[in-house]
Amino acid sequence: MESPAAVLSGVSIANMIVLGILMYIFGKMYASTKARLTLGMIVFSVLLFLQNTIGAYAYFAMSQLFLPEIFPYLLGVHIAELAGLLIFLKITMD
Repeated sequence: MESPAAVLSGVSIANMIVLGILMYIFGKMYASTKARLTLGMIVFSVLLFLQNTIGAYAYFAMSQLFLPEIFPYLLGVHIAELAGLLIFLKITMD
């Protein structure tokens, strides 16, 4: 069975991939329209990307500090974030 830190980091990396795609799409939109909304979406995506990068690293670096009982809750938060990002990506691509 995978370690909880590896599973949490895997979900964080999946979030980072989706956020990278969103940043690329919003970057293309901003280049063609110069709309402030898309610039805001780029900043939003970059900050979430940074949060997931720090989280993926922290799960390995500080896994000894986490109680095992907290990992299901953290996993639930990251899976909910991934679901939201995938919905956001689908809406953006439509």
